[in-house]
Amino acid sequence: MKTSKKTRKPLATGNKTKPKMWYLRLYVAGQTPKSITAFANLKKICEEHLSGSYSIEVIDLLENPKLAKGDQILAIPTLVRKLPPPLRKIIGDLSDTERVLVGLNLFRREED
Repeated sequence: MKTSKKTRKPLATGNKTKPKMWYLRLYVAGQTPKSITAFANLKKICEEHLSGSYSIEVIDLLENPKLAKGDQILAIPTLVRKLPPPLRKIIGDLSDTERVLVGLNLFRREED
């Protein structure tokens, strides 16, 4: 019987001389502990895995609730990857780093 081991390997982020830009939106509702944690986790992940080639836009739905309609936000906090395509969404405080990396498509699953 043959077994396979699944590992996660980083995806190439394009040409090394011109890195791909990542545009991320984090939808929150005020300065709640969960919102603050989500932003801190996102910032850490971006610094470690996107090497400064990212832009984070934080949208506070308490200040402008109409903005939730554009990205069809049903829960908060929600992270939306606008670019590179395809659009992806991750709900929660982003504390599960591996789940966030897979959700953003920064890591892919490979079988050895």
